[in-house]
Amino acid sequence: MQNLNISKSALLSGAIVIAVVLAAAYMWFSPSGAQPAPKIELTRLDGGQKIQLDSLRGRPVLVTFWATSCPGCIKEMPHLIELYHELAPKGFEIIGIAMAYDKPNHVMEMQKDKQIPYPIVWDGMSEAARAFGGVRLTPSHFLINPDGQIVKHKIGEIDIKLLHAQILSMLNKPRA
Repeated sequence: MQNLNISKSALLSGAIVIAVVLAAAYMWFSPSGAQPAPKIELTRLDGGQKIQLDSLRGRPVLVTFWATSCPGCIKEMPHLIELYHELAPKGFEIIGIAMAYDKPNHVMEMQKDKQIPYPIVWDGMSEAARAFGGVRLTPSHFLINPDGQIVKHKIGEIDIKLLHAQILSMLNKPRA
């Protein structure tokens, strides 16, 4: 009978540990537990001006890691392009970061073929992926609020309607 009590105690302890880990993960990824966006410089693939991520403060920014071989990335591109066309004039920005394993010429071809209007960066040395916590899976999205805080991190295809609402709320929020 004592073994049964130890087993129940171990299960309870395990459940508590899991609850603490889940609570910590929620705090990390929720707006109240937002983390500052990394201060990195990104080089546009088209040879355009370098992007200092912290220079975009005051605007909501979506950083999206993608790959030309990623079906989910390709599937959501038209939605991101539409979102960009609608909200960029209001102050929203998207930065697409192609993974290091992609060939730059493939990335440039896809940018041209899909007519991607937002800046595309090739992360050839994986510096951006490391700066954002070791991104390995695509698509991976980071929504940064106008204060420079990461308020959402999503691995996998993003819910465009929810993202649209979150960005609109940031754009419509009065600045202090």
